[in-house]
Amino acid sequence: MSKVQYGISPLTWTNDDMPELGGEIALETCLSEMSEAGFTGTELGTKYPREPEVLIPLLEQHNLVLASGWFSGNLMTLTAEEEIAAMQMHIKLLKAAGCKAMVYGEVSNSVHGDINTPLSQRVILTMDEWKVYAEKLTVVADYLLNEHGIKLSFHHHMGTICETEDDINLLMELTGNSVHLTLDTGHITYGGGNPVTMIKRWGHRIGHMHFKDLRLSVMKTARDADKSFLNAVLDGVFTVPGTGDVDYDDIFAALKERNYEGWLLVEAEQDPAKANPLEFAKTAYTNITGYATKYGL
Repeated sequence: MSKVQYGISPLTWTNDDMPELGGEIALETCLSEMSEAGFTGTELGTKYPREPEVLIPLLEQHNLVLASGWFSGNLMTLTAEEEIAAMQMHIKLLKAAGCKAMVYGEVSNSVHGDINTPLSQRVILTMDEWKVYAEKLTVVADYLLNEHGIKLSFHHHMGTICETEDDINLLMELTGNSVHLTLDTGHITYGGGNPVTMIKRWGHRIGHMHFKDLRLSVMKTARDADKSFLNAVLDGVFTVPGTGDVDYDDIFAALKERNYEGWLLVEAEQDPAKANPLEFAKTAYTNITGYATKYGL
């Protein structure tokens, strides 16, 4: 039996940060096309019902399971105890669905959801702030793992406190082993880093994988023009694996070396009016299963 499973985020159909992108596409269409493309898993999106007794049967109708779900973290402003209280409904849903990892991203002071704020304006933490943050994050991660068997898998993201390789290294160095990483191949590349370097260094703490490709020319133009994250997305900075400039041979070889087990989750924000979701989902499935087979994952 394969150690990896293939999933896709609903972002290919409807963008969570910019709901007008694909806002008219029905959830039913999204789920049926995921399944048609070959995927067996999905992550939560804004259109998904959050009640386990509603969502899980709905996914089952389309031969899908819940791979994970993003949680918008606010640990820069909340105590660890307040954050734990705030995530109880999310935990309930993930547990009911049998999810092993929670995709956690800090959003309390991020600029990624503001189309008018350039990425250069993101908040940079001082070392003291990092230490306080890491301590709180470890408390939350300890709780999730010990009480619920769920790995807090931190998602580095453009426009947030954790964007670069240095940011990720600091976060992982300062937190306990209960804090895992959701490594996103597109975001690390956009942040000036290398996904292979991160897999080699932190592979033992990767709890989840997000696969998006990136068009370097679009990224460079967005950087040079000091654009916001959402404007770069509108320009087509991201695409599905194998259709951009990220080297997936090296990534899959590194994952094999690390004996990665878990989800290979395609997550590529695009404008569905320009990038047909079903076509891109089928391409993504063909490409990542091809790489996984080639490298024996």
